Amino acid sequence: MPMKSVSHVGFDALIAEAAAPDGGVRTGPDADREQGRLSDLAHRRFRKALFDGRLEPGATVSQSDLVKMLDVPVGPLRDALRVLQAEGLLTIHARSGIEIRKPDLNLLRHTYQMRLILERPAVRLFAEAAPMADIEALVEAHHKAIAMVDGRDFADDEPPAIEALDRRFHMRLIGALANPLVDTAYAQSQSFVRLIRMDRHFRYSTVIAVRTFQEHIAILEAMRHRDSVAAEAALEAHFTKAMQRAMGFF
Repeated sequence: MPMKSVSHVGFDALIAEAAAPDGGVRTGPDADREQGRLSDLAHRRFRKALFDGRLEPGATVSQSDLVKMLDVPVGPLRDALRVLQAEGLLTIHARSGIEIRKPDLNLLRHTYQMRLILERPAVRLFAEAAPMADIEALVEAHHKAIAMVDGRDFADDEPPAIEALDRRFHMRLIGALANPLVDTAYAQSQSFVRLIRMDRHFRYSTVIAVRTFQEHIAILEAMRHRDSVAAEAALEAHFTKAMQRAMGFF
């Protein structure tokens, strides 16, 4: 069955999607549903605070500090913290507070290993079945992104947008599988990638961005020829280089 076309959505639209606000919380008569909505809000606000840099990986914060920072009641916050702990983003210590996970080499290796396992079948399917117009649009968008940052340093507001482009490209591939279980697992791996890049040792730069997008183009060029084997090989080479870059090797 052919894949549904994702249309010619450019990187500007993907940036806008990545930057979309969390939204508010609607009220209702059912207290359990209200608790659930507030827990979801606390979860989203925690993640935003973390990835905006207001929470530092490796730091320990108190529950009361988070209540003030996130502006949510303590009950829903506790529910959200249990979910975030299950997702691997923090550890709850009974007496000493909430410890934000700090990335290390083990997390780096495990994250890229998981991404490769999940993306291999996705990239093969995308190469075989994605509308050619979608592939061409992605190639064009990548060339525009390279032209935008090549040969200069990032402006202050650019790193999150560029990282969003990288993230959305891979999520486009994963979306080809149309598998909600894979989507959930991949979303967790993407959270770890974002956490890793917050660390000063693994920080993004324009040089890394250009090399990343050039490797994406190599994957897309294989897709242009409907060569799923070459696309998978290019993906594996991309992840190997990406892990080396994250460890400080170019």
